[in-house]
Amino acid sequence: MNDFRTGGCACGQIHYEVNGPVEFSFHCYCRKCQRSTGGGHSSAFAVANEDVILTGEIKYYSQPADTGYISYSGFCPNCGSPILSKTERFPDRFYFHAATLDDPSLFRPEVVVFKEQAHSWDRANILLINADK
Repeated sequence: MNDFRTGGCACGQIHYEVNGPVEFSFHCYCRKCQRSTGGGHSSAFAVANEDVILTGEIKYYSQPADTGYISYSGFCPNCGSPILSKTERFPDRFYFHAATLDDPSLFRPEVVVFKEQAHSWDRANILLINADK
């Protein structure tokens, strides 16, 4: 991914600009990500908080992550779009959902985490299983 990204929520109330490098991009199959996205996994990218300009008010929901640390799911209080996550474990990092990018086609996942919690019905998991053969 390039060093500059923009994105936001469905209604436009939340907007962000990333003016620094993407640390890594990934698919996560943990239960927290499944619940926060309403799908089988989350596709996201990590960036340093200091490299982000965030406009609009994000509402956060906290819950224990599979690691045992508290995780915060950030969403738009107006339209409900999931925007980002952050954790106690890595307080200087935001994890933005790839679908919030203005151009999500630029997203390229590099790693898969919590693969053992993937569901058989998740199409991305089916591709992972086939890739392992």
